[in-house]
Amino acid sequence: MTRKKYAALLRGINVGGSKKVPMAELRQVLEGLGHDDVQTYLQSGNAVFSSTQQDPVALARALERAIESRFGFPVACLVADGARLRAVAHDCPFPAAELEGRQLHVTFLSEQPDPSRFGAIDAPSYLPEEFRIGDRVLYLYAPNGLGRSKLAEALYRPAVLKGIDATTRNWNTVAKLVELTQEGPRP
Repeated sequence: MTRKKYAALLRGINVGGSKKVPMAELRQVLEGLGHDDVQTYLQSGNAVFSSTQQDPVALARALERAIESRFGFPVACLVADGARLRAVAHDCPFPAAELEGRQLHVTFLSEQPDPSRFGAIDAPSYLPEEFRIGDRVLYLYAPNGLGRSKLAEALYRPAVLKGIDATTRNWNTVAKLVELTQEGPRP
């Protein structure tokens, strides 16, 4: 069977002393699920692997079950193949090449949100911060970083993303995951 490269994005692990998932153990979990070429990137829950499985949602659910079984707590996971990650990077509405990685963020979403969810957000009042909705992603330009972003606070309120699994990565991480999920030999 044909193997495909994927990135798994885990939400909310290794932050503030809770939900500790050591990367070596995450690699073991992925290998235990039958995946190959497993590697992790940073401590914030990014893993790349190859699999014959072709359904990213099924891969995510299997990983969630395995993580809960291994560590004893639930962790939302989103899985994207290399083509999806390249599309996310390509479709970025902001000039990524001109910005620092900490200024641009992508929130990966488990489903496409209805634009009406964002209707109560008075976007002009947050300028120069801006956001755009993409295909199951939310792009956020926060010139002073995510930690100081008032727009991020408004966007990530439970009422806005209720019922949608979401996890955010800065542009540097997105670019690295695109690189790591390239198919075939790398230069």
